[in-house]
Amino acid sequence: MPLIESVSVAVARVPLDQVTSFATRTVSERFYGLVKVRSSDGIEGIGFCYIGSRGGSILKVAVEELLAPVLIGENSHRSEGLWQAMNQEALLQGRAGAVMRGISILDTAIWDLNARSVGLPLHDYLGCIERSSVPAYASGGYYVDGKTPAMLGAEMAGFVEAGFRAVKMKVGRHSPAAEAERVAAARDAIGPDVLLMLDVNNGWKDLPTAMAYVRRFEEHDPYWIEEPFTPDAIDLHGRLAQRTGVTIATGEIEVGRWRFRELIDAGGAEILQTDAAVCGGISEWRRIAAHADSRGITVSPHWFHDLHAPLVAATPNARFVEFFPDDQVLNFRRLLDRQLVAKDGRLVLHQTPGLGFGFDEAAVKRYSAGGQAWTLVK
Repeated sequence: MPLIESVSVAVARVPLDQVTSFATRTVSERFYGLVKVRSSDGIEGIGFCYIGSRGGSILKVAVEELLAPVLIGENSHRSEGLWQAMNQEALLQGRAGAVMRGISILDTAIWDLNARSVGLPLHDYLGCIERSSVPAYASGGYYVDGKTPAMLGAEMAGFVEAGFRAVKMKVGRHSPAAEAERVAAARDAIGPDVLLMLDVNNGWKDLPTAMAYVRRFEEHDPYWIEEPFTPDAIDLHGRLAQRTGVTIATGEIEVGRWRFRELIDAGGAEILQTDAAVCGGISEWRRIAAHADSRGITVSPHWFHDLHAPLVAATPNARFVEFFPDDQVLNFRRLLDRQLVAKDGRLVLHQTPGLGFGFDEAAVKRYSAGGQAWTLVK
């Protein structure tokens, strides 16, 4: 039986072409953590995550010194046992943040490795519902200097013209009146039948502030309000949900099945945006989705459509994949050797083994933080 022979880890620092903002911060570059897990028979699986706009070395150290040594010499098909071993090893260093993201990307690489080892696309290996494509919504509507409500509306209309029947924009950076103008422009541009999602990015601090915005948004029929508060304010999510008819969606930076259980029990989300690169990997993502299914809650995972398309294809209560039509914001796409294609508002699944793509090694080298691409642990 082939065993895990080595783990390679890298950090890529990719500048944005244009400085971009949302409700709570402004971004000029993004750091991505990358791993490759290699078996003794020469098969390799990959994993990746977004680390933030600084501090990428934290994840690299967590993988090198804490997590990768747990995997060396182990059978990769012991995915549950390996997840438990990594989680146990990391209890004192952090059950969230960069350490959990390290667990997430290593777990993802193990699933990718195992699917490749039997020659199956990941969605087939997981036991898929959809085999050819999955529904997606187009994500954009960021703040950039000089962007007017009319320009925002044209951007959203462009997504609809490209075939998407659901679109998302950012809100919360400006006053309630100014944001209502932006939302109205988007709704007017896309018409009444296209789903419109609104993303606050943890921008509100209290319920009165949230309601000052939401009351103005309600007349424009948003499909959901996303991340209204900091993820730790679980009670505020539940209280907002009681005061508006707009569905609350959140969970993109939440971790672990236990926290998601608390969120669901508090009535804080009817749509979970669980991110497999954040929450604990594919293993934990599937546990969270299964629990949500038992409570009648749907899952529409947060960005990284390359990772989440096969998961949505294999999950009965998954609704949408978030899709970024260009690499301006999700510039991780520059690090890949193959891209997913959107057609008629759906993402066409890769049919080659595993995730169906690899890293563009020239790009990884070009963007590597500190000048060294990969560090090998074996």
